[in-house]
Amino acid sequence: MHDDHITTYRYLEHNEKITPLEASQSPNSLLMRIRSPLLSQLSRMSSSTPKERHILTPTDSTDASFRAQQYQKGTLSRSQLLPTAFAQFAAWFAAAQVAHVHQPETVCLSTAALPSGAVSSRFVYLKELDTKGFVIYSNWATSRKASDVRTNPVASLAFWWQEVERQVRVEGAVERLSREESQAYYDLRARGSKVGAWASEQSSVLRKEDGEREVLERRVREVEGRFEGTEDGEIPVPEFWGGIRVVPTVVEFWQGRESRLHDRFRYTRVGQGTEEGEWKIERLSP
Repeated sequence: MHDDHITTYRYLEHNEKITPLEASQSPNSLLMRIRSPLLSQLSRMSSSTPKERHILTPTDSTDASFRAQQYQKGTLSRSQLLPTAFAQFAAWFAAAQVAHVHQPETVCLSTAALPSGAVSSRFVYLKELDTKGFVIYSNWATSRKASDVRTNPVASLAFWWQEVERQVRVEGAVERLSREESQAYYDLRARGSKVGAWASEQSSVLRKEDGEREVLERRVREVEGRFEGTEDGEIPVPEFWGGIRVVPTVVEFWQGRESRLHDRFRYTRVGQGTEEGEWKIERLSP
């Protein structure tokens, strides 16, 4: 979507009520409803030279709705912190659940390929937290993240919990779970998800000349036929599918504060005296 159109929606969101039917209109139709000052600005943006910036929320507006949201739902001090990053994360995750954060297990997983250093990110689900690290499951043969991890076995995770104005960042090494560990989780999945794991060559191109989605659906039918009559608990986890654990060296806890003066604390692993190790805790400047 063009920046002008995003700005249009932002303006309408804060200044006018629009019906579902109106919301389904094209951006150009909605653009006609913009008040004169902003319409003039958008017109200038559309005809701007490449050197001019397109600003999503204009800072020269006198409308307070264009100003950055202020975070006022909480604070974070050293006295509130638990000794280990795992314990602190578990406490915050439980608090997110109590606050009805929408799918708090949703996390952005970022990886990078070597030697290019190209970074890729995607949203996945955190499925487990143990005394070693954070566990997710996926295809580890054909996916982009699999390719990245093969050349550079480190990753970062980023959680954003809007309802409590908190985020958590994790950095660490990546290790594969054993087939037995992956099978234990795989047995809990819905049958359709198990079939999908076998059928999808994740991130590979479904070519238009071959039928695109029909290729995938044909593979699903083939896998369903292969396991017809097989009990759900007897479907084996594919060799190429399973869990990885991000073993953290750094975990940062971020609590939004007013005027962008956020509370940030970084846990850095400094020892391996226990399975969880020891952690150095430092406050970071916002």
